[in-house]
Amino acid sequence: MAGAVAVSAPPAVRRVAVIGGGPGGLYAAALLKCLDPAREITVWERNAPEDTFGFGVVLSDETLGGIEHADPLVHRALSEEFVRWDDIEVVRDGRTLTSGGHGFAALGRRRLLEILHDRCRTLGIRLRFRTPAPPAAELAARHDLVIAADGIHSATRDAHAEVFRPRVTTHRCRYIWLAADFAFDAFRFEVAETEHGVMQLHGYPYARPRDGADGASTVIVEMPEEVWLRAGFDRCPAHTSVERCAAVFASALGGRPLRTNRSQWTAFRTVVNERWAHGNTVLLGDAAHTAHFSIGSGTKLAVEDALALAACLRERPGLDEALAAYEAERRPVVESTQRAAAASLRWFEDLARYLPQPPRQFAFNLLTRSRRVTHDNLRLRDPDFVSAVEREAGVAPGTPPMFTPFRMRGLTLRNRVVVSPMDMYSAEDGTPGDFHLVHLGARAMGGAGLVMTEMVCVSPEGRITPGCAGLYTPGQEAAWRRIVDFAHQRSPGVAVGVQLGHSGRKGSTRLMWEGIDDPLPAGNWPLVAPSPLPYRPGVSQLPQELDRAGMTAVREQFVRAARRAADAGFDLLELHCAHGYLLSGFLSPLTNHRTDGYGGSLNARLRYPLEVFEAVRAVWPAERPMTVRISATDWAPGGTTAEDAVTVAAAFRARGADAIDVSTGQVVPDERPEFGRSYQTPFADRIRNELCVPVIAVGAISSWDDVNSLVLAGRADLCALARPHLYDPHWTLHAAAEQGYQGPGAPWPPPYRAGSRRPPTGRTDAPKPRLSLDG
Repeated sequence: MAGAVAVSAPPAVRRVAVIGGGPGGLYAAALLKCLDPAREITVWERNAPEDTFGFGVVLSDETLGGIEHADPLVHRALSEEFVRWDDIEVVRDGRTLTSGGHGFAALGRRRLLEILHDRCRTLGIRLRFRTPAPPAAELAARHDLVIAADGIHSATRDAHAEVFRPRVTTHRCRYIWLAADFAFDAFRFEVAETEHGVMQLHGYPYARPRDGADGASTVIVEMPEEVWLRAGFDRCPAHTSVERCAAVFASALGGRPLRTNRSQWTAFRTVVNERWAHGNTVLLGDAAHTAHFSIGSGTKLAVEDALALAACLRERPGLDEALAAYEAERRPVVESTQRAAAASLRWFEDLARYLPQPPRQFAFNLLTRSRRVTHDNLRLRDPDFVSAVEREAGVAPGTPPMFTPFRMRGLTLRNRVVVSPMDMYSAEDGTPGDFHLVHLGARAMGGAGLVMTEMVCVSPEGRITPGCAGLYTPGQEAAWRRIVDFAHQRSPGVAVGVQLGHSGRKGSTRLMWEGIDDPLPAGNWPLVAPSPLPYRPGVSQLPQELDRAGMTAVREQFVRAARRAADAGFDLLELHCAHGYLLSGFLSPLTNHRTDGYGGSLNARLRYPLEVFEAVRAVWPAERPMTVRISATDWAPGGTTAEDAVTVAAAFRARGADAIDVSTGQVVPDERPEFGRSYQTPFADRIRNELCVPVIAVGAISSWDDVNSLVLAGRADLCALARPHLYDPHWTLHAAAEQGYQGPGAPWPPPYRAGSRRPPTGRTDAPKPRLSLDG
């Protein structure tokens, strides 16, 4: 929006009703009136003008920039009230660690509403306080546009749920919104370990000291529901709860009391709507979406919604187009924010899991919990803080965390990067050829610490497609030895791992680019599985249920393949128990319906995969590590859960697994993954920090900054990347060059050393002025 300039509105939008007098609704009304003073706009608010819930409001520089551009008067009034600060303090066990360079701005919610009330009155907008709005359908009949900004408990959304199709998820922490009559010096996170469990404080200033007052701060006290119940907060009168919270965090408050504003304990609810518009009614702010307060986003998102809605109404010729454009613009931003908020929310729900971490690593983990603040980003903000975290972790000066070594048994990996297993569907009768030599050889010379093969099948019938590689003949063993020898000779220090697996019910299909998961048009081979369930009913072949003799035969196929892998010189062996293939099929209750000793409970479903693991471990050389890939969730109701994954990981670890490679899904075709950046890493994080088991994280990890962040925060030991290595076989070496790192964690092959620095580019900087004259 190019300022608050009056222009003609589309004829369809003259009379506007706003349900809800929060910041989003008020600001939307003000912007629409600025754009067309002839509009008749009414805001309904059931509470009094001086009523408000909560205390402080945090806005980002980006949001403030949008306000300044659209309405300089409002921006000027807000700027006069803001409290600004740069530091975040993390307090635990009486020790405070401070990170700077973050940049926040906050003001009191009541003062924000007063500014918006004044702006609306000046513009001639009708503000109807203490007046519940008529139903949205009734308003829609009398107005051209109805903006439903009626909050998280939106009556409008509920009345038209069949159209908006909301999903509301209630989370497992309880929190209460309070205030203290003094200004914190920074954004403060404090952890209190009480006899009932872990409690945490989120605090930030929203009013600066002036006129003899000490200012004011928002204080949110949060804890898991089970801690809240053990502490008896469910039975306390409101004033007792507040007093007890003040006592728990007396050091943070300097012995001062806390105050309430009709504050009540509640659980956070995440709101998602499939649609935001219904006819001429549109959702805005918390009515449309919510994001956890730990990333300070509620008012920010509502104000940004208002800016986008006003802009789209100005730019589009018709109301339907404008509302569609508004949703198309805002939904990706909101979904990204909600993913970050969900990661932050889960981190605080599971905060106790991270208490064993060293103090600085704990603080770094907290600061990077949402994945929006990263290692590189934090290093730019506060290089001294990041250097202190790295020193505590034993990272050598000048070495990015991803280039630190990692040891498993007799194998030391030179860095934390793994070329993830990727099916290439390019073998001939199971035998890898020149393609595999070039493919894996290039990635071995590309700098990764560990290069994994694709899933190497243990029998002809265990292949996914006719193009899948195997390790069940002497010729295949020789072909793999050729590839492993090349990697070791041309890239000394690289480790090459083999992943052994059996396709189970997902076998006998076409090459991926000819029709993924589609049966072969001819020449199909029989399939076996834990239960006779086709992968795609009506499409896939019906597998035969493995009997005891069949299970023994397949187990021995794994054993023979493991012996061949050892003779071929592989440094590491991974057992594939993920993605719906045979061993994964035993683990998931969605694919294992057996009624014998290998089905039913999770322990029973684990029996056969563990039998195979123990048999393979027995023949795999003792000095060489062995890992297991699992699907930590099926992303489907009734399937494997994150809790199950911890049990599965513990079982394999107890039998000698050196690390757990934590993937998810691909077990059933109707899965609904929660895609996003690094979306699978929380499952690896949980297994690592609950079991103290080394893990390989995988899943949309795409940048070296992600790898550095995950490793330094203690969420993963190794990071497996697939598509980035398809895009760039030398991804790891280029990551080193981009970070200015030259060291043992990323050695360039001698023929390539001349290219170890980024090529120069044309100059983009203009000569700087060398002289200025005054007067």
